[in-house]
Amino acid sequence: MAETTPGTALVTGASSGIGATYAAHLARRGHDLILVARDRARLDASAARLQAETGVRVAVLPADLTAPADLETVAGRLAADGAIRLVVNAAGFGPLGPVLGGAQALYDDMVALNVTALQRLTLAAAEVFAARGGGTIVNVGSVVSLAPERFNAGYVATKAFVLALTQALASEVGPRGVRLQAVLPGITRTEFFARAGSDLAAIPPGMVMEADDLVAAALAGLDAGELVTIPSLPDIADWQAYEAARQRLGPNLSLSVPAARYAVPPAAAVA
Repeated sequence: MAETTPGTALVTGASSGIGATYAAHLARRGHDLILVARDRARLDASAARLQAETGVRVAVLPADLTAPADLETVAGRLAADGAIRLVVNAAGFGPLGPVLGGAQALYDDMVALNVTALQRLTLAAAEVFAARGGGTIVNVGSVVSLAPERFNAGYVATKAFVLALTQALASEVGPRGVRLQAVLPGITRTEFFARAGSDLAAIPPGMVMEADDLVAAALAGLDAGELVTIPSLPDIADWQAYEAARQRLGPNLSLSVPAARYAVPPAAAVA
């Protein structure tokens, strides 16, 4: 019998911000949901509201993804629940300002959430989806991965990881029916900036996207089959040119001899 529903979507970071917005959009698309976040009360409130508004089934899975035991619980749910066909990794956080002087514990937690948890759930989903021959993984990164000199170094590095993991894994599991998408938001109106101790009102309004617009654009990019979606980028040709330039580096990234510009000048060699 043909599938009549889009299947269940598991969304991390689903109690607020981009994750909560994804949950709302996916519910309206007919996905049953599994909402993952630390705040049980907010998850329960979101679940009740989305069920009442859309009629889909919504389960909550409270978890602190920086805690190994909780992370394994979510990974186990991915492996055991055959109804899950879409995973949205939207959980993440980061500091603002210079990286030096920041609390080490904060950076450890950031890497645990933005990198370790995202990789664990991405690979868990990819394993299951590849075995089934289908499924979709959406990883929320950031445009800062394309402009590393403009933001906190530690945070930028975690988001560069998200982009690289998504691109590399797509080439491995794409032929087995698994779709991946990296979504690279710019500045988005969420709780991120308040939690980082910054005032979003200080940023020019023309640079700030509403979360609802961001997710709508990201899902349109997913529908269009994009591997990388940059919701605010006006001309996709700019990204295509960037990718083409990167691909041109390929044949020369590993050769048996150094480039000529690194050759030791004869005079220096004699001396």
